[in-house]
Amino acid sequence: MQFGIFTVGDVTPDPTTGRTPSEAERIQAMVAIAKKAEEVGLDVFATGEHHNPPFVPSSPTTMLGFIAAQTERLLLSTSTTLITTNDPVKIAEDFAMLQHLAGGRVDVMMGRGNTGPVYPWFGQDVRDGIPLAIEHYALLHRLWREDVVDWQGRFRSALQGFTSTPRPLDDVPPFVWHGSIRSPEIAEQAAYYGDGFFANHIFWPKEHTQQMVGLYRKRFAHYGHGAPEQAIVGLGGQVFVRRSSQDAVREFRPYFDNAPVYGHGPSMEDFTSQTPLTVGSPQQVIEKTLSFRDYVGDYQRQLFLVDHAGLPLKTVLEQLDLLGEEVVPVLRKEFDALRAPGVPDAPTHASMLAARESALTEGVPA
Repeated sequence: MQFGIFTVGDVTPDPTTGRTPSEAERIQAMVAIAKKAEEVGLDVFATGEHHNPPFVPSSPTTMLGFIAAQTERLLLSTSTTLITTNDPVKIAEDFAMLQHLAGGRVDVMMGRGNTGPVYPWFGQDVRDGIPLAIEHYALLHRLWREDVVDWQGRFRSALQGFTSTPRPLDDVPPFVWHGSIRSPEIAEQAAYYGDGFFANHIFWPKEHTQQMVGLYRKRFAHYGHGAPEQAIVGLGGQVFVRRSSQDAVREFRPYFDNAPVYGHGPSMEDFTSQTPLTVGSPQQVIEKTLSFRDYVGDYQRQLFLVDHAGLPLKTVLEQLDLLGEEVVPVLRKEFDALRAPGVPDAPTHASMLAARESALTEGVPA
């Protein structure tokens, strides 16, 4: 099982000091956080994609390429690549290039984002969100697997005899997660292709996440990719951890109350009881995270949001120390002990390359 962190890259005032970091400071902080994640033994760093203030990660592959040059084993991912408003050709080429630079330590999460105005900024209509996601990914899927592509669709100009370059490293495309908070059509899309499904899991109650993951597993099996238990599932989550729960609650409360993603709404106590947000001690984070398995089954990737709402970099790095030293080692052991036989590991470039070579040796199409 893979454990890591994801960032939305918000530039938010620190409510305890009133200070707002510059864009340059926030970008450099995200790089420092990624490097710290590797240092403490986490597996994955993922960044969102946004094109509006107060967010800075408008070019995820630029950032991930920079991080790749300064890390050795960290898996580099997106927590949203806007499949709706990006050109699939550019996605295909950008991530293949990143694959080569990072030695295969790359995967990608497709999503529609949560900012409606981004659609007209890139020449699209927000009412076409789901059709865009379906058509654009259908093209991207082919671009990574076919050397020469002819294409005619609704939302972009036709392609004739087109080859995207560079080709995927070792002819193995990056593993794809389809991320969603609320759209069953995206769970269906992930199941159709046999890709991973990532339930963002940060706002809605567990019953909603259970329904979405259950739908994906059922349809994964329907399309012949394996048993429902073999589907590849990832979850998001939010944590703020201190050695004592009282310190965690006291310190995080002003950040929660003013957070752009959930501030000025339900109380922190109500939010933690109704959603996956955990504010407390390492043991509380362990217990709540283990409980996710009760309603989604065995899963392959857990990403935590730890750097939002104006938290200073020093505090975020302290969070990572606690995750790496006291939380994740226990979670690895417990999840491994609980995992049912036959549940696959999270895909990596190495495992997908081995599967491809095995299929070629046996004469079966990969």
